[in-house]
Amino acid sequence: MATSGTYVTEVPLKGSAEKHYKRWKNENHLFPDAIGHHIQGVTVHDGEWDSHGSIKIWNYTCDGKQEVFKERRENDDENMAVTLRGLEGHVMEQLKVYDVIFQFIQKSPSDIVCKITMIWEKRTDDSPEPINYMKFVKNLAADMDHHVIKS
Repeated sequence: MATSGTYVTEVPLKGSAEKHYKRWKNENHLFPDAIGHHIQGVTVHDGEWDSHGSIKIWNYTCDGKQEVFKERRENDDENMAVTLRGLEGHVMEQLKVYDVIFQFIQKSPSDIVCKITMIWEKRTDDSPEPINYMKFVKNLAADMDHHVIKS
């Protein structure tokens, strides 16, 4: 059986948790303009931008390499959480399971965190752990903060 694990981290943010959740749930098409150094394109393959179960294709740069990621979206409005379930793409060549959950939590009127949970399982024991992808998604949340506040 291949190695699996869960990474969890929190990224401090400004503004309101609702605005951050809305950007991640409904407005992925704005990511290339906002954080083009990370995300070069996001397209809807099936469904709508904000629909539960929609499938999106992301073109991004991780560790200086252009990659593609196809995911199925799960939205949890009650907990302000967006889950990206990996279907295909570069990361899925190494991993059998790749789920990333972005949960936006308003701790106080001026204190917000994005709790990021990454659940993964390697295809083989020889595959590397996806720590580079955890750093990548943490940077996405942090870099998106400025653009959410400006909106």
